Amino acid sequence: MSWNWNSQGLPFLPGYTFRDITKSAFHRPQTLDFRNGYALPRRPTAGIGQDPLLSEQLIQQEINELSLETPDITYGSFDDRLSEHFIPAHVALDKKVLRFYAYFEEDILHSPEEVYRVRPVVIYYYLEDDSMCIIEPVVENSGIPQGKRIKRQHLPKNECGEHYHWKDLNLGTDLEVYGVKYHITQCDAFTKEFMESEGIVLNDAEPMPEDPYTKCREIPQPHYKTPSEFDRMHQFLTMDRKVLRFFALWDDADSLYGETKLVTIHYYLVDDTVEIREVHEPNSGRDPFPVLMRRQKLPKKIRPQAFPSCVLEVSKDEVDEYYSPKDFRVGQTVKLLSRRFLLYDCDSFTKEYFQKNHPDIEMKPTEVPKKADMLKYRKKEVPPYNGFGSPEDSLQNCLFLIPEPPKKNVVKMLENDHKVLRYSARLDPQNPENEGRRFILSYFLSNDMISIFEKPTRNSGIIGGKFLEKTRIPKPGSTVENPEFYSPADFAIGATVEVFSHRFVLTNADRYVLTYLESNSSQIPSQTLDSLRQKLGVGTENNQPGDQNGDEVAEPSS
Repeated sequence: MSWNWNSQGLPFLPGYTFRDITKSAFHRPQTLDFRNGYALPRRPTAGIGQDPLLSEQLIQQEINELSLETPDITYGSFDDRLSEHFIPAHVALDKKVLRFYAYFEEDILHSPEEVYRVRPVVIYYYLEDDSMCIIEPVVENSGIPQGKRIKRQHLPKNECGEHYHWKDLNLGTDLEVYGVKYHITQCDAFTKEFMESEGIVLNDAEPMPEDPYTKCREIPQPHYKTPSEFDRMHQFLTMDRKVLRFFALWDDADSLYGETKLVTIHYYLVDDTVEIREVHEPNSGRDPFPVLMRRQKLPKKIRPQAFPSCVLEVSKDEVDEYYSPKDFRVGQTVKLLSRRFLLYDCDSFTKEYFQKNHPDIEMKPTEVPKKADMLKYRKKEVPPYNGFGSPEDSLQNCLFLIPEPPKKNVVKMLENDHKVLRYSARLDPQNPENEGRRFILSYFLSNDMISIFEKPTRNSGIIGGKFLEKTRIPKPGSTVENPEFYSPADFAIGATVEVFSHRFVLTNADRYVLTYLESNSSQIPSQTLDSLRQKLGVGTENNQPGDQNGDEVAEPSS
């Protein structure tokens, strides 16, 4: 301050202070200093404007004088020993947690194996802030989400806003939280000591009930399986580290340049597995990993299935027979995973094994054939037709890496463009509901395809229109490898045409049909021509070529 009010003996009140007009310094004293490069605080020795400061000793002396002047009769004597040091709850109860063990029952719906499941939990009560958390111990491979069920919080006790307190917890009681009832069974030693010190008598501990489903899983299920006559343990003890080695030649005809590679085929007698490794010469530039086929059991005969299989791995239940040592004969070709290998030699151990166990098999080692001699072993095999698309389109996927459209008879398409043979047909009356349904069967001469159109019938309840799109129809009994399709020579009046399990009976034909077939009478049976002439009522000498686009198929006259 800029004035010394204490020297004049006046109280420090407004109107009792006088300003020193002679004072000219009003700056604050310096309180920071640097020593050896470090900033250190410095206690000020003077106030603002160089005013003297009251020392701590004078202030303490005045306080002591005031305390001595206070009579003990009025306020009594003061003893520091009677005052206790205050400790807050977050310090006194820090890291002190009550631990209770409990469980809850979970109902299992729509399961014939179990009705309910017992799930144990651990309840933690934090004395610091009266918060609680519930954790379920994690069981490996249980398939159930476990871990922290309720995070640390104040758990509501009722709808009035009250929360659970440690006084509400005891053994053998239920703790209902968020609709789940937890039954407390046990607690740890610290929890028991704390509850007894607070005057709470704990109930007797209860054992944790067993989970019925877990108990059922521990009981071994009966197995009704006849033991195998083949002893795998004997095979392991006698055939361990015994391997048959064959030297083979692989003609990789499907590669870019059609290479021929030397390979080594290992047959492990301990588990009947096969491994194929390539033989690499130094500085050959080949892949540094010579394993062509990893060690595995090769299926030789797979059971036929009635539906398409899209599984990459084949289980042992689907295989009737695996490859065995007798399938590897030196001097012959063996097919492994759709690849052909010519076995030209084997090692001495393999020869001794075959002489001892398979003396009827002849081992005829041959020289390594040259690349030019391997052409006779090349044989492209086409997989069977799978029924999708036309056989010609499916064949292109086997012949070329990038399929090309199959070649078509352009001359035939140009000569027979817009030429259609039309027939009138009806369904074979196997079902009474199909009576009265009439169809027009059109045969396209440009691509030998057939389409069927159904005529609309009044008050029949059946919507007419396109019945079959243009497609080639195979004859019944023809094989998938060599299909035989319908041709105009098969379409005689009264003949039955089976179209994908539907039987159609030809009743009439267009006049142009007879004209076209008579122009190619050398390829048409006489029975077909006679049926058309008889139906149309036209003699051979009066036949005139009609307009194929103008004549319509007429219904048979009554």
